[in-house]
Amino acid sequence: MKQKQTFSWERGSLTLLRVAIGWHFLYEGVAKIVAGGWSSQSYLAGTTGFASPFYHWLADSPAIGVVDWLNIAGLILIGLALFAGVCVRFAAAAGAVLLVLYYFAYPPFGLSLLSVPRESHLYVVDPLLLEALVLLFIACHREGGFGIDLAGYRRRREVSTGADGGATGRRRVIRDLASLPLLGLMGWGAWRSGRRYGTDVMSGATVKVNRQELGELKGVLPQGRIGPHAISRLVLGGNLIGGWAHARDLLYADTLFKAYNTERKIYETLMVAEAAGINTINIGFTSNPVLQKYRKATGSGMKVITQISADVRDESTLFDNLYRAIGYGVDIIQIQGNWCDWMVRDQHVDRIGRLLERIRAEGFTAGLGAHTVDSLIACEEAGVVPDYYMKTMHHDRYWSAHPRENRVPFEVDGENHLDHNRFHNNLFCLYPERTAEFVRRTAVPVMGFKVLAAGAIAPADGFRWAFAHGADFICVGMFDFQIVADVNICLDTLAAVETEKIRERQWH
Repeated sequence: MKQKQTFSWERGSLTLLRVAIGWHFLYEGVAKIVAGGWSSQSYLAGTTGFASPFYHWLADSPAIGVVDWLNIAGLILIGLALFAGVCVRFAAAAGAVLLVLYYFAYPPFGLSLLSVPRESHLYVVDPLLLEALVLLFIACHREGGFGIDLAGYRRRREVSTGADGGATGRRRVIRDLASLPLLGLMGWGAWRSGRRYGTDVMSGATVKVNRQELGELKGVLPQGRIGPHAISRLVLGGNLIGGWAHARDLLYADTLFKAYNTERKIYETLMVAEAAGINTINIGFTSNPVLQKYRKATGSGMKVITQISADVRDESTLFDNLYRAIGYGVDIIQIQGNWCDWMVRDQHVDRIGRLLERIRAEGFTAGLGAHTVDSLIACEEAGVVPDYYMKTMHHDRYWSAHPRENRVPFEVDGENHLDHNRFHNNLFCLYPERTAEFVRRTAVPVMGFKVLAAGAIAPADGFRWAFAHGADFICVGMFDFQIVADVNICLDTLAAVETEKIRERQWH
């Protein structure tokens, strides 16, 4: 009797494993159909490794449409067979072959063992290989779990005898068909999720990072800590993926950024950033939905710092965006820089203090951003100190910076003047020396942002100035094609800062 129970547990566990993998295959296949216009061409054309000539040949083939439909049909049929338990051994073997083809398209053994610290891009053994090995085990195992064993039904009908033979047969059929209601339930859940978030066609082979670029990485980004969080020294800025550009008088830039950064491109950018060692992004509040969806769809470990605003005219709404941010599942919450400036300007420093206290009371690390250093000085004097500062940090030695004598505190995010000697969305750290002095004496971590003055300063110059003058982290808006180069520049800069001993502050 004990042996029978053990055997039942074996069948049950194998059934769960088989159904889970079957759902993965089925979801990937159906999502590609629902999305419409999906093609594997770009995926195949970008492959690397010793087998890439074969994949490139497929990408250039006139029959690429046939390749696409064979891929989709294979995913769906294998998924259905594994889920329902039909021809399990054949379906598992076919699934293992398909996963091996995916694996060798972007083999994870072409990089340094330590160069890409991301779970889904481990050296040699990645999730594709693990799933293929599990399917190989199922294909070779005599026990496939509960399911629709067509050949087995005929054998069981021949040997079933006795008064309860019919009842036993019916119970067996009900048990073996148990996965079908589960399929319906999960399908209904996926349909509801699709209506809310849109169809995800970016969870598998449809989006891949450029491994040739990643192969140019010079090392691993070092990390520091903000509260309990380990943060890469280079943080991805959220303005570009949110479609916001500080472009002086170039009126088309915002529209251009939004046209380029489609949801798919945002996914690609985030995946490249993670693979390059950037583990944190700092976003404006409106980008929360797409980051929530990205992390949900990909299982990403990217940490999200979200910026929140608070209406200076209506104290009753002070905590509204805080609780909305918590609902998005963010990791760190920061008062947005322009709102900090405005609350200080309008003499509401007490509200900043209450907002920081409430963020901490909810169990989150509390950040405070600012464009004008006067805001942070006023808060410090009032005893309002966050867990970290986020401050614009760049020099003003570039062509479009207006004269120092014409600069006015709190003018960033204010009126854009037609006079070339006044502010026009062109300068974000109004008083660089005063900022450096404040940063040098503060005892909490500092994240510098706008370190390139929104594209007016070259990365090597801007990174060096920010780190040398006390920034513990720098937040930089980057397009996907800039990330690897910027990571390398950051690594070179950090090494130079240490070698030349030009940093004016200890690391926090």
